[in-house]
Amino acid sequence: MEQETAASKWEGKQAVQVNGVTVEQAWSVVSDFCNVHEWFPTLDTCHRVEGTDGQTGLVRYCASNKIKDEETKWTKEHLVEIDPVGRCLSYEVLENNVGFGSYVATVKVLPVVDGGDESDGKICRIEWSFVSDPVDGWTKENLESYVVFVFNIWRIKWK
Repeated sequence: MEQETAASKWEGKQAVQVNGVTVEQAWSVVSDFCNVHEWFPTLDTCHRVEGTDGQTGLVRYCASNKIKDEETKWTKEHLVEIDPVGRCLSYEVLENNVGFGSYVATVKVLPVVDGGDESDGKICRIEWSFVSDPVDGWTKENLESYVVFVFNIWRIKWK
């Protein structure tokens, strides 16, 4: 029975290289857990519901009504872990009307050395991995494509 449950989980990982941005610049954006609407293309709002900014246990509310003729989509997300030294954070979806059951994501910001030249340190890699129950109305490929879409928006915003 446990194997069936594990087999029904979706796992994925996407990454993007961002030129012209230092790891510190990228981390300052990614680690601002309640400011995700400033760089996440489909969100209208994000704010703290409980907890202390920048600390494990923080809960945020994110919502979007950018899709015409649809109800506002929202999630409540819990900051599970944050590591400023390793530039990594993990969060889970607590409640939502988007179709997520269990969903845990990890975002890492990593330095990139390009052919031995660090380009003045202005190059980084952002990785986003997730483990999720299947999402109502989506395929795993839809979810991965959405992450790629978000990464492409990041690249444009940081140019």
